[in-house]
Amino acid sequence: MNKSKSNYGKWLKGYKYKYYLPSEINREWEMSDSKLLKRIETVSLRLGELNSFAKFVPNINLFIQSYVMKEAITSSRIEGTKTNIEEAFSDELDINPEHRDDWRETLKYVETMNFALDQLKKIPLSNRLIKNAHKTLLSHVRGKTKSPGNFRKSQNWIGGTTITDAVFVPPASEHVDNLMSDLEKFLHNDQIAVPHLVKIAIAHYQFETIHPFLDGNGRIGRLLITLYLVSAGLLDKPLLYTSDFFEKNKGLYYDKLTFAREKNDLIGWIYFFLQAVETTAIDAVKSLQEILALKENLTRHKIPTLGRKTKNAQKLLDVLFVRPIASAGLVAKELELSPKASNGLIQNFVIMGILTEITGHKRNRMFAFTDYIKILNK
Repeated sequence: MNKSKSNYGKWLKGYKYKYYLPSEINREWEMSDSKLLKRIETVSLRLGELNSFAKFVPNINLFIQSYVMKEAITSSRIEGTKTNIEEAFSDELDINPEHRDDWRETLKYVETMNFALDQLKKIPLSNRLIKNAHKTLLSHVRGKTKSPGNFRKSQNWIGGTTITDAVFVPPASEHVDNLMSDLEKFLHNDQIAVPHLVKIAIAHYQFETIHPFLDGNGRIGRLLITLYLVSAGLLDKPLLYTSDFFEKNKGLYYDKLTFAREKNDLIGWIYFFLQAVETTAIDAVKSLQEILALKENLTRHKIPTLGRKTKNAQKLLDVLFVRPIASAGLVAKELELSPKASNGLIQNFVIMGILTEITGHKRNRMFAFTDYIKILNK
């Protein structure tokens, strides 16, 4: 992967513009950089620590949906939506009408991630799964006219008002099917000596370079990372999402992808990607530790003070770790309580400092599990 000796693609002429045609990646790769191999080992250990830690977290599935929601918010924000975590966990009627399109797209991405992870239990990570996920992502939202579930049949571009002043023009549409077929084969090729973390780094770069869809490429490309880590057995649970790191380093993220194309610096992209995985894995362990400490404190010191309400209070606490924005209606439905009982239980949680009222209304009030949201927002 020495950039001075490698060529990862070429520029070809279109009509009044040039597009980039990446080289196929399903081939043997030379792994001679000892520093890179050591870096891979270090990051793999961090990923292993996250995976091992997650195995000892009781009821880990309680927290996974919140992680998925956080990823949906962050990944969608990279694409320009502006939904925050409080809005994401709220019902549509509680969302400002001006923000509802963003809210719908964020929730659609949650649906897409859950769908893709479920599909992964039934079929291999493949173009079929990727297309199905894309169809779910764009159905019934703003991208519904952008050929959901189908690779593009026309030219697209990134940045700029027109293709002639675009920041980047991906390969012409006639190359997309072959390039995506090559990408799929690469993901499943066990005969080439490429570590999993390098393989998904290359695959993500290639996917973003191909830009196979008319819309939604960024979100699907970032989801591909988690899907691969789970399918390859590096993660037992989908707890690692790199979008937060990519958003915080958005300029560098795009620069590294650009340098790989324009300066043949794929190695620079791989180092950046490894940093993203390592940082995200470390942060995920810290978040899980804080979440466990919070749950332990509330379960041991606060919930038992409610006497005969303790059983329902524990149930409500479990609900809040899945959905940290609640209303009396939600509590009544989830716990099968009367409106009076659900309002009473919520008031107990407010008095104990577990819930905070966030609307300022006397009716249709919403309550936030503030300490948990602070952890998710870190």
